Order: sequence, then C-alpha cells, then structure tokens
Amino acid sequence: MKNRLQHSLRRALVQVVFFTVISTTVKAQHFMFGIGNAKVEAGLNFGPTFFLGDLGGKVGKGTSFIKDLNYEFTKLMKGAFVAIYPSEWAGIRLAGQYTYLEGRDAIISTHGVDELWRKQRNLDFRSNVWELYGALEFFPLNFINRDDEDYDPRFRPYIFGGVGVFNFNPKGSITDQNGNTTWHALQPLRTEGQGFAEYPDKKPYALTKMNLPYGAGFKYILTDNVNIGLELLYRKTFTDYIDDVSTTYIDPVYFDQYLSASDALIARQIHDKTVGLVTPGVTRYEPGTQRGNPNQNDAYFSLLFKLGIRFGDGGYGNDGGNHGGYGRSRGAMRCPIRF
Repeated sequence: MKNRLQHSLRRALVQVVFFTVISTTVKAQHFMFGIGNAKVEAGLNFGPTFFLGDLGGKVGKGTSFIKDLNYEFTKLMKGAFVAIYPSEWAGIRLAGQYTYLEGRDAIISTHGVDELWRKQRNLDFRSNVWELYGALEFFPLNFINRDDEDYDPRFRPYIFGGVGVFNFNPKGSITDQNGNTTWHALQPLRTEGQGFAEYPDKKPYALTKMNLPYGAGFKYILTDNVNIGLELLYRKTFTDYIDDVSTTYIDPVYFDQYLSASDALIARQIHDKTVGLVTPGVTRYEPGTQRGNPNQNDAYFSLLFKLGIRFGDGGYGNDGGNHGGYGRSRGAMRCPIRF
C-alpha cells in the first residue's frame, strides 16, 4: 500500500510539473488566468538539503537549526517550478522536488556526557522525500517602487510562504555479526508501539503529510527572459517521525502480539540498538526510557540554486507591456524607424 502511495505521489508530481511547463511554453501568451498582463516563468532548482530531527547532532545537548547539523549527511535536492506573476512584486509558485534525508547517532562526537547519551542510543535512518507545494512570492523593493516606471533592477530580493505535501518512508539498519547491513522500513514495525492497546497515546503515523514551506531569496536578471537565483527554503512539518524517533522505548514483548513473526524479529532488533558508552555493558533500555524528543517536530531545509525562464514577449519589467525590463531599455536606444 505504501509503495503504491509513494509511486502515485511521484507520478502526480512529475505529471503536474511536466504538463504545466509544456502548456506554458506552448500557450504562454494566453496562460493568464484572467489577468491580461500576467507573466509565466518556469525553471529548475537544485542544492544541498539538511535534516533537523532527533538523530545525530553536535557537541552538547541537542538543539535546533544550524548548531546541530551533521554536514556529512548533506543531500542534494532537485526540482522544477512554474510561477505566474500578475505584477513584478507578487507571484504564485507551484513546485515539485525530490531529496534524500539521513541521520545517524554513531557519528556523534565523544566530547562530553550530553552527546554520549545520544551516541549510546545508536539509532539511524534514511528516507527518500518527495514534495509538492504552492507558495506566494513577495518582492518588497519592487512593491515599494511599484509606481516608479524607471525602477527595473537586476537584483530582486523576495520572501515567500505557502503550503505543501510531502511523502517520506524512513528505513533503519541492522548489521549482523559478519558486518552485513540490511535496511528495513520502520513505519510498519511500529517501533514505539504506535497503535498498540498498551500505548494508547502513541498513534500510527502517515507517510504523506502536510508541510509549510517558507523562506527568502533573490533573483538576478541576466536577460529579458532568463534569471538565476539563490533561495533558502525551510519546511515546517507536522510530524516527529521522519526519522521514526519521537517518544519512549516500549516493552519489546508486544511486538510478538501485534506483528508477524518475521516483522517482530526485526522490530526487536531495530527499535533499541543501545551500545554501552555511558553505561558500560547495557544493551537495552528499560521500557518508558526517553527515546526521542516529542516536543519538537522534525524539519528540513534547503539552499537552492535556481534558473528561471520567462515565456512569451513579456520579459522582465514593471511596465506590463509586451517589452518589459531590459528589453525596454534597449528599445529606447534605437533610432526612429522613419530615419
């Protein structure tokens, strides 16, 4: 079921982006949604993506954002977008993207006791992530100078925010005594007792969830129809299970009651992989011991390099006519036709 859902999301994402780009290329002059001077832009983006969750981290107690990043797990995000600009200071964006997230306690340094507790936990995960979102863009300088016909800068900073949906599927590893590592989907194993009657507060989590993307960036206009840019894109999510770690350890005896024999065997090995660093000799935590931090949801963010192309004759500029931006400047230098 989950594989069909993931494949369906991928297929829908690709189809939406592909057919939207094709339609805007062919009919850019008429793709205006009732706004005669709107301009259509499509492009590609790629760049590093970073995970913010329970696993891994830096020296000291776990915190949030940049201080706790493990840069060795930097992943590449790839995507495409289509945007409609009814004016030069506002736009509506639709984007689809793919990335890969990863976290691992084993890489944590051993400077002090705080990080050793997390390193002793010894959990890991990795997951593909597909996302589709819509957002509103706002260009403050263009807005401030919207009545100035001569204001037509190459450098255009902006902020944006919107709503999206993403799909993830965390997998954890088991390494046998011969050093062979296998990866297993974690959600079906219910590693923290999700859906078990003995743990009524722990509910099963979905692999497709809503997120809130927002951030800031800038465009630099290269030609009438081409721009490049840099963007910081952060996602607020509503799940703490991107890495399958959130609350407390459970009594592994319940795996046998709720899972098949083969899944129960894997779940007992993978839900608690403690290595005795702070407490030598310990290999299991007592049920109820803290496993993760349920007070802060997982998140991820990207630093994206962007290439955008505007279709049709509109180009860039604030005049709303057929020859905007730098095309207008060059046109102003031409000799009158009668000469």
